[in-house]
Amino acid sequence: MKENKKINPHPYIEKYDLARIFPEEFVPKINVFTFTKGDVLFAPGETLNDMYLLVEGKIKIFTLTPEGKSLINRFKRPLGVIGDVEYVKGSSVINSVEAVSDGVMIAASFEDLKDLERNHPPFIRFLLETVAHKFYSESQASSLHMLYPVEVRLASYFLSISSDGEGTLFHQEMRTANLTELAEWVGTSYRHLNRVLKKMVSDEIIVRANGSIKIKDLEKLRNLANGNIYE
Repeated sequence: MKENKKINPHPYIEKYDLARIFPEEFVPKINVFTFTKGDVLFAPGETLNDMYLLVEGKIKIFTLTPEGKSLINRFKRPLGVIGDVEYVKGSSVINSVEAVSDGVMIAASFEDLKDLERNHPPFIRFLLETVAHKFYSESQASSLHMLYPVEVRLASYFLSISSDGEGTLFHQEMRTANLTELAEWVGTSYRHLNRVLKKMVSDEIIVRANGSIKIKDLEKLRNLANGNIYE
């Protein structure tokens, strides 16, 4: 991820109605960063000095197990926030963050935000809403894993990682390593995952060809997901 001084933060502030959080005199303290798909943006143990707001693109939050396996916690799209918990608790980064697509973040330093917090109550309200949403999302993801069958969890996963956030554009390589990781993520075996994928193909929900998978019928996928998505 790289700072891009050529990009003006004002259009993003207007687009997401952030003027209520960041008054005009604070805007010069906001920096703009760009990233590309596949970039590891933050790593466990890293110390953050800034809070980041995702304004373009999609990122995934995941944990690496002691065995080196990747367990995805959730996905974020605008207006996802990174560094809110670290700002409040003064802790280091807990999970890894990786870019699912190209994107843009705006950021402000913790030092500047502490001044803002003292003088601008709407920012405190924003923090409360952000942290509350994060806990709600994690609770929903846990419930999804415990209460729903594999096909629902898999459909929800596909919707979550679709490139535009709505499931209309999706391309996922189907290497064995990826499928094993996916099976672990949805909480099933590699063999059962393949059975579910075959069923989704026969139901004309997805297409598997040339080592990849693509969404064929978005409406059927949404119906199968039953309103659930890992975000």
